[in-house]
Amino acid sequence: MNEVVEKATIAKEQTVQLSNRSSKEKNDALRFIATKLDEQSDYLLSENQKDVDAAIEKGASAAIVDRLTLSQERINDMIKSIHLLIELDDPIGKIQWEDIRPNGLNIKKVTVPLGVIGMIYEARPNVTIDAATLSVKTGNAILLRGSTSTLHSNKAIVSSIHQGLEQSTIPKESVQLIEEPDRELVKDLYHRKDLIDVLIPRGGKVLIDTVVQQSSVPVLETGAGNCHVYVDESADVDMAIEVIINAKTQRPSVCNACETIIVHEKWAERHFNALINELKQCNVGLRGDEKATQYDARINVANELDWETEYLDLTLAVRIVESIEEAIGHIRAFGTKHSEAILSDQAENVELFFNNVDASTVYHNASTRFTDGFEFGFGAEIGISTQKLHARGPMGLEALTTTKYHVYGQGQIK
Repeated sequence: MNEVVEKATIAKEQTVQLSNRSSKEKNDALRFIATKLDEQSDYLLSENQKDVDAAIEKGASAAIVDRLTLSQERINDMIKSIHLLIELDDPIGKIQWEDIRPNGLNIKKVTVPLGVIGMIYEARPNVTIDAATLSVKTGNAILLRGSTSTLHSNKAIVSSIHQGLEQSTIPKESVQLIEEPDRELVKDLYHRKDLIDVLIPRGGKVLIDTVVQQSSVPVLETGAGNCHVYVDESADVDMAIEVIINAKTQRPSVCNACETIIVHEKWAERHFNALINELKQCNVGLRGDEKATQYDARINVANELDWETEYLDLTLAVRIVESIEEAIGHIRAFGTKHSEAILSDQAENVELFFNNVDASTVYHNASTRFTDGFEFGFGAEIGISTQKLHARGPMGLEALTTTKYHVYGQGQIK
């Protein structure tokens, strides 16, 4: 029995016990985890530095290094998200629907845990704590398989989680970390429907597509973020520039950062140069269509691949359009159904955009950077779903539940 099957089996064995834990027991466990993270933050940072140093030595991109890096501030944010989770209602055991049938049967639709979650993710140690704590709150067991580039960080975080759980009634065995670096071994996760109830891949397009295409276990897909900001003709110039700068530069390595701006030509005639000046001051590299390059020589000519690229760095594609319909058409052609924004003072255009852009989250006069479980008040997220079945958008507690029908009778037969 290899490590994957062994640890998946152990996780599966915890599910009955987990489903019977009270809200208080789960919240107590989360408090213990938060305390351990705080107490051991220096150790977490030192172990994380080993991963960061190794990534830099291997020539990893700035975007990967940023996602890989922990700081005291980021650890504090993890702890805050745990305390927010504690304050949220327990989603398990909620009656979603109830009816008494003419034959006297009392039927209740009740929320229950999914069971065992398999989490496959790349260079993001924060995902380890988010996924584990969301699972604790929802009564699920979790099997974590992070990137080998974050192994020191993940082992340190899971050690803190286990120490916290040892002080609680939640079994520490409900959180399992796969340490084996062999990718072929991990493929066992794709086909063990007997042990794993759902797989959640979180990372780049190649990882996500591989899991979706090869897995016979149900998959909650977290898609790439080729996010757009459309600047409508009526958009306030100061607000538009501020939102675009934030959406692109505040943290360019994440999936909710803006990758393409689409600008109405009438707005561009008046304000385009001011926008480009601000972007260049932030060291943003620009790739635009023919119209955009005619406005400003600092914009390089874009090719077709630029429109579909999730850059994850300080690179931005720029397109000038004649109408909102043209902007919507571009987004429908190249968007990844993640997060899309319109900057406009025209209510009818906002409504048109919201109704016709197919994305998990659409924004009016706000940065795409808010597509995040913490920002949405979910405490944390296990990923951002770009599919439509079961869950869509930032996936918090509710996304990690399913339902069961409880039927109460008095001897009824059919």
